Formats: sequence, C-alpha cells, structure tokens
Amino acid sequence: MSDTRTRKTTRILVVGGGYVGMYTALRLQRRLRREISRGQVQITVVEPQSYMTYQPFLPEAAAGNLEPRHVVAPLRRVLHRCTLLNGRVLRIDHAARRATVRVVGAELHEDGDREVPYDRLVVAVGSISRTLPIPGLAECGIGFKSLGEAIYLRNHVLAQMDIAASTQREDIRRRALTFVFVGGGFAGVEALGELEDMARDACRWYPNIDAGDMRWVLVEATGRILPEVGAEMGRWTVEALRRRGIEVKLNTQLKSAENGRITLSDGEEFDAGTLVWTAGVKPHPLLRDTDLPLDERGRVKVGADLVVAGLEGVYAAGDNAAVPDLTKPGEFTAPNAQHAVRQARRLADNLVADLRGRPRRPYKHAYAGSVAGLGLYKGVANVYGIKLKGLPAWFLHRTYHLSRMPTVNRKARVTADWTLATFFRREIVSMGEIHRPREEFSLAAGRREPSLRR
Repeated sequence: MSDTRTRKTTRILVVGGGYVGMYTALRLQRRLRREISRGQVQITVVEPQSYMTYQPFLPEAAAGNLEPRHVVAPLRRVLHRCTLLNGRVLRIDHAARRATVRVVGAELHEDGDREVPYDRLVVAVGSISRTLPIPGLAECGIGFKSLGEAIYLRNHVLAQMDIAASTQREDIRRRALTFVFVGGGFAGVEALGELEDMARDACRWYPNIDAGDMRWVLVEATGRILPEVGAEMGRWTVEALRRRGIEVKLNTQLKSAENGRITLSDGEEFDAGTLVWTAGVKPHPLLRDTDLPLDERGRVKVGADLVVAGLEGVYAAGDNAAVPDLTKPGEFTAPNAQHAVRQARRLADNLVADLRGRPRRPYKHAYAGSVAGLGLYKGVANVYGIKLKGLPAWFLHRTYHLSRMPTVNRKARVTADWTLATFFRREIVSMGEIHRPREEFSLAAGRREPSLRR
C-alpha cells in the first residue's frame, strides 16, 4: 500500500530555505494546495535553520533599529503545507533521484544521514562568502551574511567601545576603536554605514569617547563602490561617507590581518579590533558534490526557463545558478534579492506547468535599480533611472524592503520597531555574553573556559 501511494505522489524536494527556496515552496504550496491535500504532491524543504533571513534588513538589525527576530520569516509557519527537514544536503545523485541529508543533531546518534528520494528537485542553496588566502583573515575576520553575524557585530562594536572607555593604554584604545570593512558592495557599505551611525550615536553615553576618536575604514579593490546604483551615485556615496569621517580606500587590497595587524596594498599598516569581510560571494560548495552540470564559476547551468541544462525535473535559480539575462544577451542575471524573488516565482510556475503538461515560460526581468541605506535618515538610490540621495533615498529603501518582507506578521513587527524608534533612542547595551553562554556556569562549577585563561 505504501509503494502504491508513493508511485501516485509526486515528491518535490527543495534544497535550501533562503530567498529562492522559501518563495518557490511558498508559491508551490499555494498553486498545488489541492494536490497537496489529496496526497498527490508532497513538498519537502531541506534547510539547516528553521527560518529565512531577509538580508536587506541585516544592517538595521545590527545597528539596533530592528529586533533581530523580526527580520526573519519562520519557515514552519510560512510553509505550513510543506515538510521542513532541518539539515544539510551532503550529496545529490540525480541519476538515482535522491539526496543525502545530514539532519541536525546527527552527532548524537550513528544514523544521522538520511536518503531523501525525489521526483522533482529545486536547487536553491545560494552562496557563501568568497574569501581569499590572506594571512590572518580566517582567524580575525567575520562575514555579514547571517543573522548570527549581524548580532555578533553589534555586540562586538559596542564591546570595543567598552574596552576603549575602560583602558588606560592608548594602543589598546586605538586598536579597539578601529573598524575595517573589506568590500564595497551592498553588504559592506550598508553594514559600515549603519554600524558607524550606531557607534556615533552611542558616543553620547561614553564621556571619554568622541566620534572623532573612532576610525572607520572601507577597503575596496576596484575604483568604485556600489556599482549597482551607477557610477554617479557611487561617487556621491564615497563623498558622503568621507564627510562622515569614514576612510574610503579605493583600488586597495587587504594583504594581511595576522594578529589584528592590518596591512594594505598601499603600504599602510595599523592595528584593528574589528575586521568585516564582505568582498563578494561564491556558489555553495555543495554543488561540487552533485552530478549536475556546472559552469566555470561553479554555478548550475540552467536555461531561461530555469530548468537545469540537459536534465528533466531539476530546477535552479538565485545565486547558485547561471541564469541567462534575456534583457542583456550574453550575460547572466546578477546575484541579488530582486532577481532571486522573481526567479523563484517563475521557477515555481514552470514546475507546476510541467506537472500539468503546459508550456514553460522564460524568466525575463529588466533590472529596476537599487536602493541602499547608509545609516539613520541616510541613503542612496537609483530606480528606473531616478537618482535619489539622503532622506528620500533612505525612505524609499525602507518602503521598498518593507513591501518585500514576507508575511503580514513580519511587516507589522518591522513597522512597530521603526515607529517606537521615532520616540525612543536605540539601545546601546552590549550582550556579548550570549556568544559565551557557558562561561559563567563554568566559573561557578570551578572550571575555566579556554577564553578565560590568561
């Protein structure tokens, strides 16, 4: 009986619960709700976390403008007609139509890997930070792609201010108040802008720290930042950051970061207590452990219909896919949220079309432009050729991303956070102990954690 039911049920496996994964599964459960209720379709989403992070709001969460829990969408609530499997896909064998998943908590028992069969596969694992073999980077640097990194950076920046306010040694103070961001894309510029704005605001509560005592440095290997907003607005952003006292070093590379000693390609050397790496992304390494066709950059090869080249029943979109840009022949769509959300909808519609024997439609979307926040009441935008800066751009940035935030629940919570921030100053408390939860108990038990040893 079980075998008969399996043959009648189309098993859709969605690998990844980010932009593409969540929005694809969300659209599938809406369009296939009758088939799902009849048992004709089963959708399984594999994702290590139980939530989707809305990354454009990460800088505001890091700066304390938004409650961190409000910038994520709970997958179990949003995808209530799907089965959520928390774990990481280790391998995909499409020839056998199965994926090997290591579920969370696998270290607690021997049989931690599961074989998950499927009939239709959606590859949406996204990307990871693209790092370089720079001495000291792995030991001293941190990225800015996850909620955990955003929370850590907020606590870390405030903790560095605590160190500077408490020490009597000038070298320790100078190191603590030096913050370096590598990468002039959206992640780097927005994170730098929001955190600098937060730290500047926090100075009012540190009598012995002035905003001019802090050193904020943006390092970019090319000759421009924020290429998505155009050359003119990129130059304006550089000037705006420099007016705030932020050092913007163009055509400069990080050469070393050993022991927190920053060495740049222009010959300058200095100590820094904070190093944030946002210099690009690369496709998820899982793709190398599949039998799917990849291009020279490690992305899955797909057609304009988002079906993997040469294979039936496999779909891919987002950062991990080389999606042809039909508005710019010969090029591929940029790895950003704007394309990812729209590609997810087209992918889901094409998958449904295949199930119902209808023709697929190609993905075609002309890039509308970009908006970026640079701190409270500061921003830059270039949308449909209309260029905005300052307060209007900041307002557009918030309005646009609020409209794209999934679920009414999260929209309401984000709006409430912003409304309260209008009447109350943001909190400046560093809760760094959340990154060392056992430290206090270990002391009470008579043990010393490695981080406590002198």
